[in-house]
Amino acid sequence: MKALFNLLLVGAFLLTGCELDNVDPPSSTLSGRVIYQDQPVGVRNNGVQLELWQRGYQLFTKIPVYVNQDGSYSATLFNGNYKLVRLRDSGPWMNNTDTIEVQVKGNTVVDVPVQPYYVVRNASFTKSGNIINATCQVSQAMAGRNIEAVTLFLNTTQFVDNNNNLIGQSSKTGTALSNLSQPLTYSFTLPGNVRNYCYARIGVKTQGVVELFYSPVQKIEF
Repeated sequence: MKALFNLLLVGAFLLTGCELDNVDPPSSTLSGRVIYQDQPVGVRNNGVQLELWQRGYQLFTKIPVYVNQDGSYSATLFNGNYKLVRLRDSGPWMNNTDTIEVQVKGNTVVDVPVQPYYVVRNASFTKSGNIINATCQVSQAMAGRNIEAVTLFLNTTQFVDNNNNLIGQSSKTGTALSNLSQPLTYSFTLPGNVRNYCYARIGVKTQGVVELFYSPVQKIEF
């Protein structure tokens, strides 16, 4: 009798294992952008995180979703109802932990609106000899915090932010930022080991906010 019981137990275990192996992996996609005024917000690559929550049979499960530097995000999921949350102090914007209800069915697109304190617009970059010239317009989008710095970042790879191994950067602070109605200009001399091209973007830092709001990455060919 004991041998028969053990045989039945093993059979049940194997059957359960087969059933788990036969479960299809998630095949639906939730994607979108973090946006301000219908435009994507540039951030530090994989530095800003959203969270998805879905109620399971026993647990309320968290799914971390990292935002790309161009403001886009994507997650592969099972169809179902999810809660999309903007984490506190995760991005260069005012905290807003309101839940966004999302129904994922097939390929689903949901943009996530945010309210930054300062934004960078119309960033442009040119090269003259071994000098990179840059200009941009920075404006205040939300009152309540002061501006700390506006920085030109340069790198040899397309990942350009204050957390990468950069080839150079140039910052403006203090009185240089006293009149944001005027464009900001930069001039940076490239090191001699840079060949053919580099990538550039400009980020604005708000006092008391860890993450920067960045302009889109641009490639500068020599």
